[in-house]
Amino acid sequence: SYLKQSCDKISKIIKKNDLIIFESTVYPGVTEEECVPILERISGLTFNIDFFVGYSPERINPGDCKNTLSTIVKVVSAQDKNALDIIANVYSLVVDAGVYKAPSIKVAEAAKVIENTQRDLNIALINELAILFEKMNIDTHDVLKAAGTKWNFLSFEPGLVGGHCIGVDPYYLTFKAKELGYNPKIITSGRKINDGMGEFVATDIKNELLKRDINISKTRALILGLSFKENCRDIRNTKVIDLASSLEDMGIKIQIFDPWVDKEDAKNQFSIECLEELPSKAVYDLVVLAVAHNQFLEMGVDSIRSLIVPGGILYDLKSVFPVFFVLFVSLVVLFFSH
Repeated sequence: SYLKQSCDKISKIIKKNDLIIFESTVYPGVTEEECVPILERISGLTFNIDFFVGYSPERINPGDCKNTLSTIVKVVSAQDKNALDIIANVYSLVVDAGVYKAPSIKVAEAAKVIENTQRDLNIALINELAILFEKMNIDTHDVLKAAGTKWNFLSFEPGLVGGHCIGVDPYYLTFKAKELGYNPKIITSGRKINDGMGEFVATDIKNELLKRDINISKTRALILGLSFKENCRDIRNTKVIDLASSLEDMGIKIQIFDPWVDKEDAKNQFSIECLEELPSKAVYDLVVLAVAHNQFLEMGVDSIRSLIVPGGILYDLKSVFPVFFVLFVSLVVLFFSH
């Protein structure tokens, strides 16, 4: 709907020989089958005669200072060869890594959507293995470390999969597949696993509270981090919300602190009143490190530990601190007695 609204607005100002480049992640066919008709209908111009269209998917990684616009190869595409050359030349001015000319717009659209789908499925596999190994009482971190000694083993970590890319883009592909009469099995299975991790972590936390005879209905908990990934302000489709909601459904009283997130955004999107600052004394029975922001790493385990009452739990979801009792990598419980 956002893309169609944008096309509606753009179509009112485009003129002869203009070139429109789309960057939004979509399923194959959207640019030519959904966007171009809107541009033609409202502008009165003819595609590939009066105006031209290209597609060059956005590939930056939010919060990543290394892999930026200029350092990632830019995929470009267009139906018209001259338009493709123009697009490639324009992006070459700012992309040091160079450009890759895809043979068609649909190929470029498909390439982008499977980049995120592939990562989603890889993480889903590790998440499922982590659940399995936890039941076997095997340290997933040790398993991944051992398997990683082989040159072609892919390195992925289990955990919450949110955001507006990995957690959303696979659904574009499954939508188009079902529209064509095909029911995708692997993609939807991976999504089901990853979408259920918030509830799984909450259940795991509940079990640890019960082991330590902590009254769940009286548990005061702090979640460190709300954004969908570290060092990023974006809270769209963050799975921390799933974790928080599951804990609240169990009767646990939740507070959230995130130095990156805009407090008004959190309130408007999730009706959450994020803490302005952390307390200066131990007030929580449970602290969950949900997002590994640099600020939390710089605090160190001792500072975070000081927020927990005697006998409480620090649940290190990101495995960033020294581990004393490991359930499985990225889903780790650190127990402290003051």
